[in-house]
Amino acid sequence: MMMLQQNTGMRRRKTKPNTKKANPPKASKKHWLPKHIPQFDHSKIRFQIVACIFVILWTILWGRAFYLQIVIGPELRTMSSKQHHFTQLVEAKRGNIYDRNGQILARSVEVKSVYAHPKQIDDADFAAKTLAPILSLDEKKLAERLKQDRAFVWLKRKIDDSTATAIQTSNLNGIGLSTEYERVYPYKHLAGQLLGFVGVDNNGLEGVERSFNDILIGDSQKQIVPRDIAGRALYDINDSDSRGEDLYLTIDVQLQFIAEEVISKAVETNRAKWGGVLIADAKTSNILAWAQYPFFNPNNFRNYTADVYRNRLAADALEPGSTFKPLIVAGALENKIINLDTKFDTENGVWTLEHIKIGKDKKPFTIGDDGRAYKELTTEEILAYSSNIGMAKITQLMGPKTTRQFLLDLGFGNTTDIGLTESKGIIRPLRDWSEADLLSSGFGQSISATALQMVQAFNILANDGERVHLHIIKDESSENVSEQRVFSRRVARDVLKMMETVVDGNGTGRNARIPGVRVAGKTGTAQKAGSNDNTSGYGNKRMASFIGIVPADNPKYIIYVLLDDLDKNSYGGRLAAPVFQEIAQRSMAYSGDLPDVIFASESDTLSGESLKTKPQKQQKIKHGVVPDVTKLSLKRAMEIFNEFGQLPEIIGSGMYVVKQEPPAGTQIIIQDENKNEKIINHTYKLYLSLPKEPEKDQAAADEANAADTNDKTGQANTAPATNTKGTKK
Repeated sequence: MMMLQQNTGMRRRKTKPNTKKANPPKASKKHWLPKHIPQFDHSKIRFQIVACIFVILWTILWGRAFYLQIVIGPELRTMSSKQHHFTQLVEAKRGNIYDRNGQILARSVEVKSVYAHPKQIDDADFAAKTLAPILSLDEKKLAERLKQDRAFVWLKRKIDDSTATAIQTSNLNGIGLSTEYERVYPYKHLAGQLLGFVGVDNNGLEGVERSFNDILIGDSQKQIVPRDIAGRALYDINDSDSRGEDLYLTIDVQLQFIAEEVISKAVETNRAKWGGVLIADAKTSNILAWAQYPFFNPNNFRNYTADVYRNRLAADALEPGSTFKPLIVAGALENKIINLDTKFDTENGVWTLEHIKIGKDKKPFTIGDDGRAYKELTTEEILAYSSNIGMAKITQLMGPKTTRQFLLDLGFGNTTDIGLTESKGIIRPLRDWSEADLLSSGFGQSISATALQMVQAFNILANDGERVHLHIIKDESSENVSEQRVFSRRVARDVLKMMETVVDGNGTGRNARIPGVRVAGKTGTAQKAGSNDNTSGYGNKRMASFIGIVPADNPKYIIYVLLDDLDKNSYGGRLAAPVFQEIAQRSMAYSGDLPDVIFASESDTLSGESLKTKPQKQQKIKHGVVPDVTKLSLKRAMEIFNEFGQLPEIIGSGMYVVKQEPPAGTQIIIQDENKNEKIINHTYKLYLSLPKEPEKDQAAADEANAADTNDKTGQANTAPATNTKGTKK
């Protein structure tokens, strides 16, 4: 019991402290913590951690920004610029070329060109496969170009609108379109050699386009253009401020058309190799027509050879032949070496100078009048009959120094400074003038001149002996400003009167007559040097020419006609003079200078009725109806058709119209079902006719034409003047 109680008591004592330990007060726990350990503030710690993180992040960001902006910034800016911008050559629009009346001869139109940025193309093979059929290019070659390590590549320049549309719809990355300009010549071959052409980069390569390129081309410049993700320009650049200047030529489209139509027909009919015509206005010294055949169309310049598009009238220096004779006569008269009545023995058609040896064979120098036997001839007769011997004796009296200086005063041996690329021709230095050269110069050989120089020289005659600068660019302020007096007014008028006898008398130019108009002219039939494949001397090929001034009493037009590379039986009086006549007649009708001389109709002539003047019938122009111009003068007919608004083609020679196409009264305007007017296009033709002149006059003219040829018997090995291309002429 005692033990039990003790055990119980022990248990009780043992339980009691346990009970106290089981529920101690909370304050008692602090009693067990060390007093030197502080209590942590967790919110402060969290803030500090976050702050550290932010500092680290900002440091990284600023470091990255420093690296991007400062370290590799320039490189990134360059890459960005290449991706979103590209440098494009903004091609300035080339200035237009107009004729004297404002007709457009050349203009520029907008076209598109295709380019590529190879580095932006995802799949070059796919792009090439897509573009090749559109651009008509070889797929393999195109793929090679698209794989080049280049920033910019032209794929095709100056494409048409349908091709440009197809390129746009293809939506290929790295392929874009650029605006360029293409030169267009609305009149096609009209004045083609004069105008010239431009290359793919808008630079003039020939003719006016080349000579005045600095004025026409404007100010092309490089500009930075923004582009979209596909590489396309976001906007087109306005180039109006850099556009080239317009150019107004002195050419008259209507006269140019007349000259080209007539010379082309003459070249084809006479089987010549080439033909040319220059028309100048004697009152303004402006060139009104500049025609060459075969024609050249600058719209398709790649289809022609340089021989066709060469501007021969300014660039080719040829021996002028007998057309040169009036100028030599003027020089002799001015220097008072001869007068109008001075007579010369023309040696019965053959003059041999034994003391002058020529060629390798040392043959005596012989001058012939091509079968015509004359004895004594006056100065006027020498010019009318075109005696080579008479002209040689005139230059013999003048001497080399006087002759050469006079030719220089006329402008030979130097360019005309008209602004085009031209030859100086050949006037040898005085020390190189042999006696044979001096004598030959009297009839237009042993020297060479361009057609432009010939017109300049005869313009001096037309302007009473004063040398006036020729113009191809319209500039009214400088028209007919005298540069130098070459010979007196009296000499000029005397020579023009002598040239009238060449046409109206029994001279070589009777085929140049125009009824009612005084014509001063001179024919030429020059032998061509080396035309028998020889390196020297003259062959069988000839150049026929005619130069005339109309009207002779009040000069208006100077017209020079050339037909080159003809056979031996060709003469300037027979071939070139009719060309001059038709051009002069139609030109005067166009300008209103042709007299109203009306002859009997063709049926009256055939029935034997004598020629008589008939009154002009009044003609009223009806809207849309072809007027009746039959039996009217060519002048009046042209006036009516000008009022009608059409330029007819003139067929035949003469002063009055005997037939017209389409017939008078033809309706050319019709109305459709909506009552809208529609014009029916026609080719308008006027047929001219004149009664034939007596056959005896033709025989006399043929005889004179034979004398017009500059044959020099025994001079096969002389050294003719050499043209600028190195071919002897």
